[in-house]
Amino acid sequence: MGRALDILLHLAGRTGPVRAATLARELGMPRSSAYHILTVLAERGFVTYLPGERAYGLGVAAFEIGSAYLRHEPLERLAQPVVRRLAGRLGQTVHLGVVYGAETVYLLKERPPRGRAADTALVTDIGVRLPAHLTASGRAILAHLPEAQVRALYPRPGDLITRTGRGPRSLAELLGLLAADRRRGWSEETELVSEGLRSLGAAVFDHHGHPVAALSTTWRRHYAPHGTDGVRDALARAAARLTSAVSGRAPGG
Repeated sequence: MGRALDILLHLAGRTGPVRAATLARELGMPRSSAYHILTVLAERGFVTYLPGERAYGLGVAAFEIGSAYLRHEPLERLAQPVVRRLAGRLGQTVHLGVVYGAETVYLLKERPPRGRAADTALVTDIGVRLPAHLTASGRAILAHLPEAQVRALYPRPGDLITRTGRGPRSLAELLGLLAADRRRGWSEETELVSEGLRSLGAAVFDHHGHPVAALSTTWRRHYAPHGTDGVRDALARAAARLTSAVSGRAPGG
C-alpha cells in the first residue's frame, strides 16, 4: 500500500503523464513492482494509461478523492467570506463549486442583498449536480486538469449531454473550449444551463497548483451593470484570494 501511495503522490506532483520505467527509477523501486502496482491502480481508476504516450497519469478516482476532501467544511469555511463579499459587490449570485466525476456539485450559494435586480431564480442550489462541461465553474476546473483526466471523464460521445440544446457535442470540441478557457484564465457559459442566464467561472488552486474548486457568478444575460470585464476582474481577484487561503501562499506566489 505504501508504494501505491508513493506512486499516486508522485503523479500528483507532475504536470503530465509519466512512464512506468521513469516512475520506478525516480521512486527507487523494481520495474516489476511498479508495473504491478500501476496495473492494480488502473483497474481501480486511480491512474489512467495513455497508449499513445505509453505513460500513466492520475485517474478519475484519484481526482474524486481530492474533491471529496475539499467538499467538507474546511473549504466552505474558507470560502464563505469570499463568496459573500463578491455577491455583495457584484449584486449577483455567487457559487462555490467542485467537480465530482463529470458533474459540478455546488457547496455554497450566496445571493446578493435583497432587492438587487441582478438576482434571479437559479437551478444551482447547494448540493445540486449539473454536467461539468456545461457550467462555468465546472469548465474552469476541467480546463486545468490533464487532458488524460478529461478524456477519462468523457469516454463516450453520449456523455456530453445538453440541457438547452447548446454546448460541446464532441470531446474535440470540449477540449478546444477548455484550451481557450485555460489561456484566458476564466470560463464562460451563456444559456448552456438555463435559458436567459450567463455565468463566468474562475478556478481555485491548491499548493500543488491543481484546481480544487471554482467560484462562479450568474446573472441575466441582458443585465450587466458591471460589464463582462468588471465581473471577470472581480471574480479573478476573489478566486486568487481563496487560492491563497487554500494553498497557504500569497496571491501570485
